[in-house]
Amino acid sequence: MFGNNKIKKSLANKKHFNYKLREIWLVNRKQKEGQNTQRSGEGKMNFLRRLIASPSSRSQVSEFAKRSFKTSTNHTGSIVESASTSLVHGIHQFHCPDVVGILARLSDCIASKEGNILTADIFVPDDNDVFYSRSEFLFDPAKWPREQMDADFSKIAKNFNAMKSIVRVPDIDPKYKIAVLASKQDHCLVDLLHGWQDGRLPIDITSVISNHERGPNTHVIRFLERHGIPYYYLPMTKENKREGEILEIVKDTDFLVLARYMQVLSGDFLKSYNKDIINIHHGLLPSFKGSNPSKQAFDAGVKLIGATTHFVSEELDSGPIIEQLVERVSHRDNLRTFIQKSEDVEKR
Repeated sequence: MFGNNKIKKSLANKKHFNYKLREIWLVNRKQKEGQNTQRSGEGKMNFLRRLIASPSSRSQVSEFAKRSFKTSTNHTGSIVESASTSLVHGIHQFHCPDVVGILARLSDCIASKEGNILTADIFVPDDNDVFYSRSEFLFDPAKWPREQMDADFSKIAKNFNAMKSIVRVPDIDPKYKIAVLASKQDHCLVDLLHGWQDGRLPIDITSVISNHERGPNTHVIRFLERHGIPYYYLPMTKENKREGEILEIVKDTDFLVLARYMQVLSGDFLKSYNKDIINIHHGLLPSFKGSNPSKQAFDAGVKLIGATTHFVSEELDSGPIIEQLVERVSHRDNLRTFIQKSEDVEKR
């Protein structure tokens, strides 16, 4: 009984407090309206910061960025909001010797143009005095033209003797041009093509090259013909990997993607191409390199399998790892389900 009375008294006090709080809010409402002009811009910026707190809300940021506002007061004293230039998403990557003040200088560069930093990833290795950063930000192209942005970041790069300074504005810059190298299995290639078609991959696929012939009525060939993407069939032998012909086809690309390309690229090819090559390996590296990684994993009795995306180097499946995804397996799985789960992860 005592507990019930205490709860009722607490609820009554809470109800009375809410009534008083509403009275105070109503009294001060008109006083606060006069301060809205100054605070409206700050409120929108705080909303943006909250909105981009997690990667899952990026699409909401994109929609909000299309609604940038200027606030003004008309002759009656009421607040008027009018649409202005849309905000745009930018990305900057930086690599230089590690010294004091790099992050402050990069942040000041963006802030001085009224840009708003969304994320800033910093890495300084323990065993090497170098600085890596990747920043994402929103900015107004009318206040910070694309050419001026390049000049501003180039000046910082020069001041810090940077080895790399790359600026990317996906909504303004041309899409990256890539070529895809594939072999017999289609699932990885098909998923890549569908991702491009759906707009999930902001790239232009200039060609697909394969050492395996596909008939004119196959799904892949029909898809490529429908979208005007050239398909090159280059049969290969151990003595002739047709690398000279591949280099000629891909000479105008920004990077290459290997989608189950079951051939090893030579060191001469890597040096001649001299751009990034990304491989999608259907196994968890650095374990289970080479062919049949699913069978290797099955024979080893592992409880986690997966796929690895990495940069290609001269040593087989040993380049720097970009991303990995995993799937749990158990004694109930057989080799067939190992392979199926591995392919499902690979397609992600």
